[in-house]
Amino acid sequence: MADQDAVHLARAVALSRERMEANAGGPFGAVIVRDGVVLAEGWNKVTSSNDPTAHAEVTAIRRACEAVNSFELKGATLYTSCEPCPMCLASAYWARISRIVYANTRTEAAAIGFDDAFIYDEIPKEPAARALVMEHHPRKDATDAFAAWAEKPDKILY
Repeated sequence: MADQDAVHLARAVALSRERMEANAGGPFGAVIVRDGVVLAEGWNKVTSSNDPTAHAEVTAIRRACEAVNSFELKGATLYTSCEPCPMCLASAYWARISRIVYANTRTEAAAIGFDDAFIYDEIPKEPAARALVMEHHPRKDATDAFAAWAEKPDKILY
């Protein structure tokens, strides 16, 4: 497995450099592999697409899920040029990715201007204590929508 890890991680790193030099976005690349098959590649497209969620890992997850026609990537490995940010890590969990292999650390990313420490610090806080103003406005119709989901016989759980 180590040889394959080196191959796929090298590809993620190469994507990060290639797409950065093509002005697609920041220096981040990702490859998703399952059972030895590359399901998808992704790279940072934040600035080229004006989409703050277009990180390499999220882009690769979206493409891989589309390729396998499923919202789950159980058994897959995400190879990424850098330790995933909180959004990308959460996306990997939601996609049920089984393993992440990364090259650069979040500390190294922070040193070149990609510092996620603030977000990591904010997540465990209660909503009212976060820097981003969050207001809870309970509504019966919102509760009713959740109740309808709970009772929906043909729902697909995820």
